[in-house]
Amino acid sequence: MTQFSETQSTMTESVEREILFQEMMQQVAAMQKQFLSEGEDDERRWMMERTSDPNLIAFLKDSTVIMLHVIDAIGKLEPVNGITISKQFGIPRGSVSKITRKLAEQGMLNSELLPDNKKEVLFHLTPLGRHIYILHKQLHLHIERNVQKFLLRYTVEQMRFLVQCMKDTSATSWVQPESEQDEPQTASPVQVLEEPTAISEIVTMLHQLDERNLKKVKDIIQIAFLNT
Repeated sequence: MTQFSETQSTMTESVEREILFQEMMQQVAAMQKQFLSEGEDDERRWMMERTSDPNLIAFLKDSTVIMLHVIDAIGKLEPVNGITISKQFGIPRGSVSKITRKLAEQGMLNSELLPDNKKEVLFHLTPLGRHIYILHKQLHLHIERNVQKFLLRYTVEQMRFLVQCMKDTSATSWVQPESEQDEPQTASPVQVLEEPTAISEIVTMLHQLDERNLKKVKDIIQIAFLNT
């Protein structure tokens, strides 16, 4: 009966794995919806609620995420040139040039040429730009505190698993072509049942069961392999 118990356990695990998979897909969709609903507009609103300066409010109403990221980069590294901003923060150089020009026009930053290199431009935040930088920093600290509070519900071991899961997810493409090397090497329950020797052994074991236990086996097979 040991082999039958192992087959039953494999069937049960297969059913639970499928249920968990479906639930995970639903949660991924729910997370995407949440991120879209609580995104750029909510962050701008949070910062606008914490200032009474009309110039800052006017800027925040029209700002984009990438503009705030450039301000954040300059605030952390100033004086800094566009190449460094691009490399350190992963923003295309062309985008950095366009955004810094726009931010200069809006009074968020100043630029200066180096005396010995007229082609290199260094950026500094103006007092107005620094106020935006501080507000944006406070926003991220607020989000970080909320994330830390949320994660208190998990144990250290569970957090290790979450971190590893995130790392694996970020390193995986869900649209690349499938390859045999990526497939798990263990055989599925369906493959086990398709083997002639396994079928014979299972039939032999079924003959040893009474009607009540045969019904249990029937229900397990129905749930694990025949329901769609």
